[in-house]
Amino acid sequence: MTAQHWGRYVVTSVDGRIVSVEPVAGDPEPSSIGYGMVGALEGDVRITRPMVREGWLERGPGPAGGGRGSEPFVEVSWDRALDLVADQLRRVHAESGGAAVYGGSYGWGSAGRFHHPQSQLHRFLAMAGGYTDSVGSYSVAAMEAILPHVIGGAPMSIWSRGPLWSAIAADGELVVCFGGLARKNADINPGGVGRHESAVWQRRCRAAGVRFVNVSPLADDVDPDLNPEWVAIRPGTDAALMLALSCEIVRLGLHDRDFLERWCTGADVLIDHLLGRSDGILRDADWASSICDVEAHTIRSLARRIATCRTVVNASWSIQRQRHGEQTYWAAVALAAVSGSLGRPGGGLAAGLGITQIGVHGMREPIAAFATPGNPVEEQVPVARIADALLHPGTTYDFNGRRRTYPHLRLVYWAGGNPFHHHQDLNRLVRAWQQPETVVVHDSFWNPLCKHADIVLPVATSLERDDLAIGIMDPVLTASPRAVEPPDGVRTDYAVLSGLAARLGFEEAFTEGRDAEAWVRELYERTRTSLRRSAEIELPSFDAFWEMGEIVLPTPPRPVELSFEGLRSGLPLDTPSGRIELFSETIASFGYDDCPGHPTWLEPEEWLGAAGPASGALHLLSNQPRTRLHSQYDHGSHSRGAKVQQREPVRIHPDDAAQRGIADGDVVLLHNDRGRCLAGAVLDDRLRRGVIVLSTGAWYDAERPGGLEVHGNPNVLTADIGSSKLAQGPTSGNTLVWMERFAGRPPVRAFSPPSIRPHAT
Repeated sequence: MTAQHWGRYVVTSVDGRIVSVEPVAGDPEPSSIGYGMVGALEGDVRITRPMVREGWLERGPGPAGGGRGSEPFVEVSWDRALDLVADQLRRVHAESGGAAVYGGSYGWGSAGRFHHPQSQLHRFLAMAGGYTDSVGSYSVAAMEAILPHVIGGAPMSIWSRGPLWSAIAADGELVVCFGGLARKNADINPGGVGRHESAVWQRRCRAAGVRFVNVSPLADDVDPDLNPEWVAIRPGTDAALMLALSCEIVRLGLHDRDFLERWCTGADVLIDHLLGRSDGILRDADWASSICDVEAHTIRSLARRIATCRTVVNASWSIQRQRHGEQTYWAAVALAAVSGSLGRPGGGLAAGLGITQIGVHGMREPIAAFATPGNPVEEQVPVARIADALLHPGTTYDFNGRRRTYPHLRLVYWAGGNPFHHHQDLNRLVRAWQQPETVVVHDSFWNPLCKHADIVLPVATSLERDDLAIGIMDPVLTASPRAVEPPDGVRTDYAVLSGLAARLGFEEAFTEGRDAEAWVRELYERTRTSLRRSAEIELPSFDAFWEMGEIVLPTPPRPVELSFEGLRSGLPLDTPSGRIELFSETIASFGYDDCPGHPTWLEPEEWLGAAGPASGALHLLSNQPRTRLHSQYDHGSHSRGAKVQQREPVRIHPDDAAQRGIADGDVVLLHNDRGRCLAGAVLDDRLRRGVIVLSTGAWYDAERPGGLEVHGNPNVLTADIGSSKLAQGPTSGNTLVWMERFAGRPPVRAFSPPSIRPHAT
């Protein structure tokens, strides 16, 4: 059995080759992503020897001047590769200190508790003298910044504070899904999925009489089995709709006055804003109708239903990845508070209900992880601002109430993740990526990150090493033994970093005298001891666990502290007022013009409402793919099987396609002033006109650095600007493009290795 972020599978191998992958028995809704692992560990795309970019090897470290992503690589020995990396770390630390080393990396590299590349790298770099880290996430950066100010708690604590599906089935009546409730988003979970039960619970809710409303430009953003009502909103206008719904509830006199007065602060400021008392603008259904392109009577009807039903206001992660994305989540809190359902069984506020395991289980018992010591460097860069940092070192910027300065990053060390997938405006990132003196990457395959590196160290996949895994809010602890051995010449991240630690003089501190297998055992035994003491849970021995394959841990009771139910009982929240902050003195004191002190609608620079139909612009949605996790295993059979003429499919409404002379299966060109890419057209009437969908994760494949991208990566088109000064999150949700039929057929080289020179002595 293997544990992956997309679920657990039984792997069959013959003569060291994986021949089949099947979901474990008892998984009611297994993800098909796992099928793409068959055959994916082999072929030219696999890296089996350390590689160094030829220009870096010949000229030494320094800005690449366009060489990264275009120059060939030279195979070197492991000893030489590790010597080169150790020398550069030693030099940069001595000359500029740890702040000059960027170790942001990113998660998702492995579901395992031990072989988690980002954790391994951060432990190593902290011991090596420190590094500049990233802060926030591409997934929910705006949410992470705004909610601690508004409802208190840790940035992602809302995931364990929202209603569970079981409570909704028992007491709920209505789930309003802003940004949809796409079934595919429950396929994955950081750390793994014991059993895919989210869709099962959704159907149970529907059978119990719960109604679903899909507020999204995509009709299939909620499972058709739930018979959802579709509100085909104009993309990027959710905050305006939420404010109008709140306004209509107040005008009807159906708002929860007692809750607003007793357990919220700033409700009077919010209501004055909604009713136009502060600025003369009544934010009612008529006002929102022209912004959201939704009929006013539809808004009024939905407002009445929200106020008279036990309602869950569910804000998907996608609706905050846009300019002023903080406002969508703040407005969602306000709507839930106004509605009367917040803090009541089966209702209230949810952030990403239906994504990962949110809503299926509450919090689980804590499990030991590979410890990371304190980082002696204080510098952090918002994760979505890395291109800014590389292009403009020394520049000051605002972030969550503080004035910061971008450090001068001379060495980038990356293990886990692929910025050439998840970052915006990839042409700008290509330029920024030329600036450091050295870029070191751990990976298994020749993805675009490796092709834009200086030193590439080949590492084992999660199918080629022993580990144990457990997902966020998932109680199933899984043994994940290696299915096959890694190819000759390939090492684990741990072995690579241990070798570097030996060269830099802290191997004993890094390894604590343990090999990888001993560490997996140590993490289990530490967990065993901890659970015995804290929860009186007795786990079997490690050997017994390894033989059993899984342990389903008891789910602890949901904590009342910081819950909205507890707030109704008089328990304060972790906010300055102890209440929900519908107006925040703290945020208002920052003086940000793009994030005022209460939720509001702020018009983005780029959206269909400003472009007008005569422009011919289409709104690009770059959602998560169905056939892979982000860009992982894009080279696998499952993802490649969904391509159209070898390119990522782009969904377009048949009427929009006919207007542009595009037929199903055509190769099409998408372009704006940031970039150009090709994709394969798929005609689909399950989306509103004026909207197209090109999922993320196609491996970036430009004819030349910054040139035409031929494989269908939407992030050559998205803008690299922050959501606001508060969060500095990504803003892919505000992207206008133009689309036309493309006559040529440039070759796709995404899954071909770069040019490789003979072994260097």
